[in-house]
Amino acid sequence: MGDFLMELWAFMKERKKFWLLPIIIVLVLLGSLIVLTQGSAVAPFIYTLF
Repeated sequence: MGDFLMELWAFMKERKKFWLLPIIIVLVLLGSLIVLTQGSAVAPFIYTLF
């Protein structure tokens, strides 16, 4: 996983694609939110937001 992150950072640095970083962060946060709340009692409230 660390190797992937290092390659991704090198790609963004070399190609000047720093605008990808906020998109990747938001996607990771939303994905982890869905995975972590899938079996909990909070899940119905999360799904109503979307």
